[in-house]
Amino acid sequence: MKNKHACQEKILDRRVFLLYDGLGEKPMDELVEKTLLYDFYGELLTEHQRSVYEAVVLNDYSITEVAKDAGISRQGVHDMIKRCGKILEDYESKLHLIEKFVHIRENVDQIHELTHMEHPMDESTRMRQIEEISSDILEEL
Repeated sequence: MKNKHACQEKILDRRVFLLYDGLGEKPMDELVEKTLLYDFYGELLTEHQRSVYEAVVLNDYSITEVAKDAGISRQGVHDMIKRCGKILEDYESKLHLIEKFVHIRENVDQIHELTHMEHPMDESTRMRQIEEISSDILEEL
């Protein structure tokens, strides 16, 4: 099978971390969403589930190829992919790790922008904003 990290690295290189905006859930590229769910919760699947899910979803093998390699039916592979996707989504709905990650990432980006501003603002205002953002990060952790 292809290198399983190649897809994950490509997604992270694109810096696509935005799942939510301030008004609610934001649509996300399906592959990015599946990759993030797998990155955060994939180890909670069985080895067999992981290998089938990685092959089809992350490495873009056909269901027919995976069914042949795994010795199961095409319908079995299809059902397993659906079931694994549901399992991963259920973990996120209960644990919210990706949502927290995205929120922290946004806060870190804000701090970075404040420390590299082209038009300087009042130093005390900037420090107060950085302190508020870092407090928000600590609360999230």
